[in-house]
Parts: sequence; structure tokens; C-alpha cells
Amino acid sequence: MKKKYSTVSEAMGIIKSRSNLFIQTAAAAPQQLIRGLVARAGELEDITIYQMHTEGEAPYANPEFLDRFKVNCFFIGANLRKAVQEKRADYIPVFLSEIPALFRKKIISIDYALIHVSPPDEHGYCSLGVSVDIAAAVLETAKHIIAQVNPNMPRTFGDGLIHMDRIEAMVEVNDDILEAAFTEPDELNNKIGHQVASLIEDGATLQMGIGKIPNAVLSMLTHHRRLGIHTEMFSDGVVDLIELGVITGEMKKKRKGKIVSSFMLGTKRLYEFVHNNPNVEMLDIAYVNDAHVIRQNPKVTAINSALEIDLTGQICADSIGLKMYSGVGGQMDFMRGAALSDGGKPIIAMPSTTHKGESKIVSFLKPGAGVVTTRAHVHYIVTEYGVANLYGKNLMERASALIAIAHPQHQQKLDEAVFGMKKSGALS
Repeated sequence: MKKKYSTVSEAMGIIKSRSNLFIQTAAAAPQQLIRGLVARAGELEDITIYQMHTEGEAPYANPEFLDRFKVNCFFIGANLRKAVQEKRADYIPVFLSEIPALFRKKIISIDYALIHVSPPDEHGYCSLGVSVDIAAAVLETAKHIIAQVNPNMPRTFGDGLIHMDRIEAMVEVNDDILEAAFTEPDELNNKIGHQVASLIEDGATLQMGIGKIPNAVLSMLTHHRRLGIHTEMFSDGVVDLIELGVITGEMKKKRKGKIVSSFMLGTKRLYEFVHNNPNVEMLDIAYVNDAHVIRQNPKVTAINSALEIDLTGQICADSIGLKMYSGVGGQMDFMRGAALSDGGKPIIAMPSTTHKGESKIVSFLKPGAGVVTTRAHVHYIVTEYGVANLYGKNLMERASALIAIAHPQHQQKLDEAVFGMKKSGALS
């Protein structure tokens, strides 16, 4: 199984102008290949880049490369947010569960895939490690694959294996995998976490992401039992509960006993935990985020967040007015899957106010705001002031329930808005 190992510049020399290029997700973003790509910017024209969010640097979106690289992201990470808002990069709104079909159906064709893998094993197979998500589908159809090969990339089980014969150029690196430091919950997040934890039953299957609220929730589940994990992504907080015996997966119907995910982002502790761990399965996001699959697990408790919610229950999670901020992501995939699960609970958890003190519960969404989760899909809304269950409630009942968990400083204004909306016929 002799294979050509290249320098970064040799590997990037394969790429030709007027091509579509894919960059792997989150912590797996191949930083040395990215730098090598940008180093060739003067020789390349009309390169269209497709990606989910990536950690680390994204220099190809810098203003000086606007006439060289066109960037399309399926989810807006922090490193591309300014570029998208300044129209130097574009956002493609799509459910995460449906992104793989874009590649498999050749709606989007990829010429070059830049990936980050573990070294090949004795059989020649490399692992995509911390990011399988949409990469599995891309690698089925990409014409050329260029890999950054790193002994620090965890070898994970599931859909993330690729044989070295499929890889055209391999570049050896010895870099740390990009990390996201654990963020300690503050008093506000702990209040929200306590409210969410009160909704989680023993035997539930959890979906949650990364951040202070998920960390707060997980820290309050130490006395729960027989929990399972089926989530698009996870971080360090899950490890503590596995080691305590809280997460066993024994009640799950799909992949019983396994931690099912599609990508991960955390610290070195997390990456060491998943390395060669057969209890962790990293799977194609078309499977992980399929509502039909999700619903088959018991008591699916999906915990997501929002930028804003109006008094009828419409959730904006991808933009601040007209300004794109993040993306549709997998929120609707799991909100729907949890709603259809036996005993499931779709939850939106958020602080009652923004960092500027503005209410996140509003009479009307900001002009241009996108509705990620419709009022018909919303069930539980949680703030530090309590829980509102909107399922089965009419518009006036929803408004009353949401005002009750809004920040007290904003409740009178919201009450006045309801009076006006009722008078105009907007609420009945």
C-alpha cells in the first residue's frame, strides 16, 4: 500500500482554477492545507468553497481574496460571521440532515475535498476522527481528496473511515486538534440549566450542543439514570456523565448503548476519550439528524437555543433581523424528532434578555428575521424565570405563558403589546 506523501505546496498544486472545493468541519478543519490553499491564491481563479462551520482561521474569506475564492457556508461560524455580514461570503440555508443529499444527488459537485485524518491503520484505513457529519457524503463523490494526516486525530468508529488509496495526496502534520475550552456556567446559566434539568426524565435520550447552557444542564444530571445520547455534536460535559454511569444508553432503540454523534468539539480530554472507543459512533449526519431515526429513541429531549421568539412561538435562531448570524443547523431536525418520540420533549432554552438587556421574548420578530422553528413545532420554552409549554395552547395562551417567563422589566411592555395585538385582531 505504497502511497505518495507530499508537502503542503505539492498537495495544493493539484488544485486547478474554476473548481469547487470542500473544507472539513469544526475541529477537523485542516489548517495547514488551508494556509497552503491561500498561499496559491495568486495562481487560482474562480474557486468556490463549500463548508459547514470551521474552527481556527479562515483566511480565504479575507477581503484581499474576494476575486479568488467564493465562500459558501451551510452554517456560519465565528470566523466567517463578519465576512457573511459584509457580503464577502454567502450562506446556504438548509437543514443539516439534508446537506449530504446535495452532494449525493450532484446538486453540488465537489472537485477537491480538503480533509484531516488519522494515520492509516495496518489495513490502510484513515479515520475522519472528530468530524464525519457531511464529510462522509462529500468523500463518496469528490473527484480529488487531499488529506492532512495527523497522529493526534482520534480514530473513531462509525462512518468515518476512508482508505488511503482513495486519497490523492497526503500531507503529514503533527498539530494539536483545535479545541474549544470548557466554559463554566455562571449564575444565569445555572438557573436556566436547573429549569431544563427538571424536564429531563430518567431513561431519556439527549441532544444538546456546546456552550454555557448545555454545560449547566449536564452538570445537573449527576443523579439521573440510564440516559442516552443521540446528538449531532457533543463536547466534554458528556464525558463526566459517562464516567459517573449516568449515561449508559441502555434504553435507546437505535444504536443501543452507543454514544451517537456526527461531530465533536471540546478539549484534549474529549479527544482522548473518543480515541479507539467503540462506545462512540460518529455517523453520517443524514442518519443522525433524520427525524425518523431520532423519534425511535425513547423520551428524546432536544435542547436548543434561540436568538429571539415572538409571542406566538416563532423561533428565530439564525439571524438578528437581516444580519445573518449562525444558521438553520439541526434545530428543526431534532425539534421534530423529539416531538414525535414517545415521551419526547423539544426544548428551546435561552436567557430572557440579550447582553444589551433587550428582551429575547418579543411581540414581533425583527424585520428580516428568519423563522427557523415554526410556531407549530414549538413545545417547551425555558428561561431563567421558568418553563412555558406552548403545545396545544392558542395564541393568547401562548402569549401569556411566554410573558410569564420573560424578564420582569419587559413584562409590562409585552402585556401592552398583547393588548394592542388583540385590539387589532392579530391575537384572538
